[in-house]
Amino acid sequence: MFSLPLTTSERILKKAQEGHYAVGAFNAENMEMVQAIVSAAEELNAPVIIQTTPGTIRYASLGLYLANVKAAAETAKVPVVMHLDHGNSFSLAMKALRAGYTSIMIDGSKEVFDKNAALTKSVVDACKPSNIPVEGELGRVGGKEDDAESSGTGYTDPDEAVEFVKRTGVSSLAVGVGTAHGIYASTPVLNTKLVGILRGKIDVPMVLHGASGLSDDAVRECIRQGICKVNFATELRIAYTKAVQKYLAENLDTIDPKKFGAAAREAVKKLVMERTKVLGCDGKA
Repeated sequence: MFSLPLTTSERILKKAQEGHYAVGAFNAENMEMVQAIVSAAEELNAPVIIQTTPGTIRYASLGLYLANVKAAAETAKVPVVMHLDHGNSFSLAMKALRAGYTSIMIDGSKEVFDKNAALTKSVVDACKPSNIPVEGELGRVGGKEDDAESSGTGYTDPDEAVEFVKRTGVSSLAVGVGTAHGIYASTPVLNTKLVGILRGKIDVPMVLHGASGLSDDAVRECIRQGICKVNFATELRIAYTKAVQKYLAENLDTIDPKKFGAAAREAVKKLVMERTKVLGCDGKA
């Protein structure tokens, strides 16, 4: 069973699905980003998901990131989830489960359908005794984010989605509808109608990856069609880094990391608040 003060993604995503809004899932790279995300959620009284990728975990460890999030969640008055983003192996998923993550993604989308379904089901079955929900992915999200890389964007087939959910028992499903990880070179063309078709066929909450850089209107339309969780990573990194660069350029003699860390933390908080309002989950905690 998951340990307090963290909650599970299944709990808050089911409420989002019923309320026709989405929960923000924000990637954190360090303590300041964790603080910023939780502070933004608290100020807006919104549930929030904090997530780490395999690349981020290699930089530090599952335990260090989890400890940061748990510490921040202990004094928070809103639901906070610790999620493994783009888990790339059964082994890593199990390490995150044992560490205390309260939500696990296993990304087998690069595999053929049967292999993806088998891998995903193995993680679902292993997490079930602990009541930890699992996010799967069907259809590819293009671009690159840490270890998650794809040369093209593959749309999720509705009939395959039905079979995938039935075969695996996933709690949520990341779908391919035209988004990509990283920075968009041009405005993406999203197949928002596909989101609505998928919503009519599957009952589990759907997840939109690669939302950094999407317009507010595009995000809102995806939510209107049925998306319940929206992932943001790249734009948080950009906000953080630009704030550090700006602070150091204006304060050349700075040697205290807390100074530019605080500036970066504030920039990330501002962005998370803006995105949370777009998702419509402010006031939903």
